[in-house]
Formats: sequence, structure tokens, C-alpha cells
Amino acid sequence: MYKLVVSAFICAAIFLTFIPEFTYAAKTIEIALEAELANTIQAPLVVAVPKDAEAKGGIEPDEPSRGKFIWAPGAPTTGGGGSGFAEFIVDIPRADTYAIWGHVIAWDGNSDSFWVTVLPADPADENPQTSGNTQYRWGVAQGNIWHWDRINHWLDGGTFDREWDLPVGEAIIKIWTREDATMLDALFITSDNKPTDPASANVRLPTDEDVEIQISGLSVHPMDKLSTTWGRIKEK
Repeated sequence: MYKLVVSAFICAAIFLTFIPEFTYAAKTIEIALEAELANTIQAPLVVAVPKDAEAKGGIEPDEPSRGKFIWAPGAPTTGGGGSGFAEFIVDIPRADTYAIWGHVIAWDGNSDSFWVTVLPADPADENPQTSGNTQYRWGVAQGNIWHWDRINHWLDGGTFDREWDLPVGEAIIKIWTREDATMLDALFITSDNKPTDPASANVRLPTDEDVEIQISGLSVHPMDKLSTTWGRIKEK
């Protein structure tokens, strides 16, 4: 009997030794936002439609997501833009390192940048419109049709993709005007921070469900992929 018990124990130990170890990758957090539904939009940044851009003398943009975008109105080549911002308040469901992409149009070299800060990762007292700190300058990829561009540092030595280590809880994304006429249609926040092209990052425009969440302030957990709460806001 003793030998039988010992043999069974040894067999069990050998079996457990060879059981494969399974690991499960954390699901990607994805948050898609309409720019015109920002919690706060401060002038001269305003909600606009393609005809508004054409009226300023530039090429009329193709149709943005849900027909609207935000910008500081201005003609091509004029530059300018020292005030105004759009603020988005999101609830981060998991501590992680995040990348942010923008759906943008930039007519030329005088309408191709914003400032960007994200709290709590960036200093709470940072105002890049005042400081001119290039760590927060987003050099927007130029193009006359809507395209995705990952938010970067536009430094003197070139542009480098930004990422933010965010804890669980509220984060505040602030897009500050830097140059008139730079256009923003949507934002996409993702914990998949390695890809440098939008296709690999699975970047997408907001769905009807995303918009409902952003407008109504719902809290949802679809398939453990997203958990976010929005303050109640109104469509501009």
C-alpha cells in the first residue's frame, strides 16, 4: 500500500511538472472620442464644418466623422494661434502606458501643430501656450484629407512619438491651439503603444456606441475591452 501511494505521488508530480504554463495578455484598452464633443471647447477654437474651412480660402476638407471638426479658424499660411483649447475628461480603467492618435488635416507648414498635455502624467501647471515648451508641441502630419497621426513631441531634432503612463482614474487630455487652421476630427486612445502606423494600432473613428458613451456619461464594460465614464456633455 505504501509503495502504491508513493508511486501515485511521483506520477502526479511528474504530470504537474509538464503541464504547460498559460499566460493571458491583457486586453487592449481603446477609447474613441469625437473632437466636437469635448467637455470644454474654449474660443478661438470652435466646432466647424467643411464649408467653414473653404470660406477661409483653403481646400475644402472631405467629410469628417459625423460632419464636424474643431479648429481655430484661419486662412492657409497665416500661422497665429496663441489661445483656446479643447479638454477631454476620460476615466482610465487600467494603469498602463497609452498612446493617443488624432484624425487631422493640416493644410501647410503654418497650420500643422497643436500643443498637447495629459494629466496626471504631465505637470498640472504646464501651459505650453505660455511656456513654448516643445515637449508638448505636436507636429501634425500635413495633408488635405483626413488622416490619422500619432501625437508626438516636435522637438528641434525631429518628431518623436509620445506616450503617457496613466494610473487608474480620471485623465484630462487638453489639445491647445498653436497654429490657426489645424483641424482635429477625433481622438483615439490606446494601450497598444508600440505601433507607429494607424493600421497596426487598429485605430478607428468613434462608433455610435462610443458617441453615446461620450454624450450621455454611461459607464460600460463591453467584453472587458473598455471601461470609461464621461461627464455629461452636450453636442455642440
